[in-house]
Amino acid sequence: MPTPAPDVAALAAGVRAANRRALAKAITLIESTRAEHRALGEKLLAALLPHTGRAIRMGISGAPGAGKSTFIEALGLQLVAAGHRVAVLAVDPSSALSGGSILGDKTRMEELSRQSHAFIRPSPSGGTLGGVAARTREAMLACEAAGFDVVIIETVGVGQSETAVAGMTDVFVLLQLPNAGDDLQAIKRGIVELADVIVYNKIDLDRKAANLAMGQMKNALTLLHPASAGWRPPVLGISATRREGVEAFWREVVRCRDTLAASGQLADKRRRQSLDWMWALIDSGLRERFRAHPGVRAALPACSAQVASGTLTPAAAATRLLDTLERRTHRA
Repeated sequence: MPTPAPDVAALAAGVRAANRRALAKAITLIESTRAEHRALGEKLLAALLPHTGRAIRMGISGAPGAGKSTFIEALGLQLVAAGHRVAVLAVDPSSALSGGSILGDKTRMEELSRQSHAFIRPSPSGGTLGGVAARTREAMLACEAAGFDVVIIETVGVGQSETAVAGMTDVFVLLQLPNAGDDLQAIKRGIVELADVIVYNKIDLDRKAANLAMGQMKNALTLLHPASAGWRPPVLGISATRREGVEAFWREVVRCRDTLAASGQLADKRRRQSLDWMWALIDSGLRERFRAHPGVRAALPACSAQVASGTLTPAAAATRLLDTLERRTHRA
């Protein structure tokens, strides 16, 4: 027996009423890859869109072991105690072999997950590059419509491609370890240039190493262009396990957002992010339609075999398949 289609109007009303179950169902619908669910998801987002945009959007990235989940829990608990409503969208890596994902962030943020004014949603990356899931931006909008005034996106990890979160948040935070070696060599300059705030966690383990690393980073930042005009990224030291330095960190986040808002950069940034996301969805949609096209599906095995055997160049194969798509489209 087929599952009945969700009532979009009722679901939107539930989200607006801050019903956590309704929000979870809404995000599940938005993340669904089924064609009929996508159409309903678009209707749901259209209903929620007027109620979005009022939250502080923060992205957090960092190398595995940097303590992202511990840091987010410490921050979330402090914000909830101060009267905020906090949503955490945590992206877990999907297996390249099975496609599965552990989705263990609720376990790592157990204390925060029990708070009535907090919402934690783990999602698999599903092979999406950039450290986020395919529908993280839409899930963020649903959380805003549910009244969460702070939305935190935790990325898979850190690297040259782990930068998509900077394109959907107001403040991008890079979490570092004080004794991880040459930071600029390890993470390259690309992601450092995108960071609005740089944080060294676990400083209580080796304060001398932490001070040295933070000093090196501050010097390095003088050679780089800041992500936003008029804002120089601060370099902070914290201990998430001891809840040390978390309050000072939040003050810097608020100061960053207020600085960008006062200069008009925040509104410009969000407009640019929306347009960039539109083109990203167009690119992914075209790729999906290309693969699903009957002519392409018929020609793809032969082209793939020829490329693999070395009898056809990848460029020639791509041109042939694109021409197949074009001929079929014009004929239709």
